[in-house]
Amino acid sequence: MSQQTVDQMCFGFLSGLPVVVQPKDVQVSSDAGILPLRQFDDQIGLTERFIACLHDPRDPHLTDHDFAEMVRQRIFGILAGYEDCNDHDSLRGDPVFKIVSGRRPNDEDLASQPTLSRFENVIDIPSLWRLHGFFIDDFIRSFDTPPRRITLDLDATDDPCHGQQQLALFHGFYDQYQYFPLIISCAQTKQILWAALRPGSVCPSLGADKDLAHVVHRLRHAWPDVEIHVRGDAGFGLPRMYDACERLCVTYTFGLSTNAVLKRAAEDVLQRAVEQFEQTGESTRCFDQFLYRAGSWKNTRRVVAKAECNRLGTNLRFVVTNRPGAAVLPEACYDHYVERGESENRHKELKNGLAGDRLSCHRFVANYFRLQLHCASLNLLIRLRRQIADPPTLTTLGDKDPDRVPVRDPSLPVESLTGPERRRYHSRRRQKDPLGEGHIATWQTLLIKVAGEVTQSVRRILVTIPASWPHLSWFRYVCQRIAELGGRAHAVT
Repeated sequence: MSQQTVDQMCFGFLSGLPVVVQPKDVQVSSDAGILPLRQFDDQIGLTERFIACLHDPRDPHLTDHDFAEMVRQRIFGILAGYEDCNDHDSLRGDPVFKIVSGRRPNDEDLASQPTLSRFENVIDIPSLWRLHGFFIDDFIRSFDTPPRRITLDLDATDDPCHGQQQLALFHGFYDQYQYFPLIISCAQTKQILWAALRPGSVCPSLGADKDLAHVVHRLRHAWPDVEIHVRGDAGFGLPRMYDACERLCVTYTFGLSTNAVLKRAAEDVLQRAVEQFEQTGESTRCFDQFLYRAGSWKNTRRVVAKAECNRLGTNLRFVVTNRPGAAVLPEACYDHYVERGESENRHKELKNGLAGDRLSCHRFVANYFRLQLHCASLNLLIRLRRQIADPPTLTTLGDKDPDRVPVRDPSLPVESLTGPERRRYHSRRRQKDPLGEGHIATWQTLLIKVAGEVTQSVRRILVTIPASWPHLSWFRYVCQRIAELGGRAHAVT
């Protein structure tokens, strides 16, 4: 009678042949696809510069885990979907996470949850301020040549809290205890330049004028001739924000809360929209612009009014701007303002994709640092997306090339596409270039989440992934593009 010495689990659902599951003492990871991201990070030096901003007060002779190791544990853990320090109690022995954190697979385990929590709580305020400079400098370094113009989007996002976090205060509008971070991002590159954690009960624009001034001064120091445009919703449409932008010599477009005076000024354009809808039966938008001065403003400013009428009723919106072309093309000015909604996708990626709202430490400063970790993870992904992006090109109607999108006028930029052409373009891009603009869930599905067996020998570390993996082609493509970037960087040096 044979005796089983290995723990086995047997299933009999397959006719004629049992299915046996047997544990084996091998080094296997479910996140082998994080390795290309670590290689890309090594080439652009993002986490290296992030780490350099931190002050470590510990005696290096009495520590087992340095800050470099723990920062990489957290950043790459966040990218792989492990946003909590608790996750690393089970990941600390994972061979791939050892590799990306700077250890060999056969080395001692990585930092545990208590060690990582102490690490987050030891970060001081000067380190946080240096990290603010890191995000701006990394944004500047991401450009090969100075840009002619950039657009900065200001936005505040609610972060509900469910514990006893310091400065997690009640906000009446959101009806919850929360933090209220301020995010400044770039519309062109999608990168986050500034992320400031604030108490939960503040107004959306609190401190935004000073934060914006700091960002603009740093950008102008690097790029003296860059044209900067600032956008924000009505929460930022306040006199101090207008004054700050005018002092900084930047153009701006802010949402403007409706009042009785503005409604009277827009009566004609609203009536025009209603008449056009009654004639055509189709949704109608009409625009107008005029000079306006509220009682709290120090001077007159230009306001653009949008009047919309459809079967659901009318909709009247206002923005205040100092853009030179607003007086001639108010519709273009308003449509450019509406594009600031794209910045809300950064909040979606940060909070939903990377769990950037998991600010569950007790200390406010520790949660501030956590927010910076999550923003650094998102910026690393954004920079890699730009490196591997391969969007389809536009072509004339009738062209049957599957890599091109037929439109009426292929000479126009993609941003100008509307209606069916816009939908057709983005549908084709999702097929041809799913990683180029893919959210973190797409990257985890197509690249990061793949089983890999890790073997360490004297000469090398071998990571074996399945040849039958359905997304192997994307893995190869990303690795190829990262290798090309490394070649260019080597040629420059």
